[in-house]
Amino acid sequence: MASTITVAKRNNKSNGKKYFSLTEARRSLVLVRRITADIQNTQANRLKLHAALALGAGKLKPVHMERLQNEFEVETDRLEIFIEELTKVGVELKDPSRGLLDFPSMFEGREILFCWKADEETITHWHEVEGGFAGRKSVAVMGG
Repeated sequence: MASTITVAKRNNKSNGKKYFSLTEARRSLVLVRRITADIQNTQANRLKLHAALALGAGKLKPVHMERLQNEFEVETDRLEIFIEELTKVGVELKDPSRGLLDFPSMFEGREILFCWKADEETITHWHEVEGGFAGRKSVAVMGG
């Protein structure tokens, strides 16, 4: 019976959705950090290109505007690829500029989200699904 419980905890999937234990979420940060850095860099490039397009509208030659638009589309495609990588891991991107991510989990019979920002060393907070970043609580209350 104990091995069945262990297997269920390892799989942690319900309806195809990945649920992380705190340990699993923290372990995944090795990969997630790299993807998040790529997302932040790509998003920064997109924002610069968007600003250049907005400022150049009606001022730049059409060929230059077309080049900027093409670069913006390439960066958008790259961003979508990185977001898909996070999705495959089971992580939800909330803010590409800040590198804000949520890791679905279960606590006391309900779904919660471990919350992590790219500038944080590890996962130290969680929040209710509807609570968002402003409702973050320390994982210490969970025994983590």
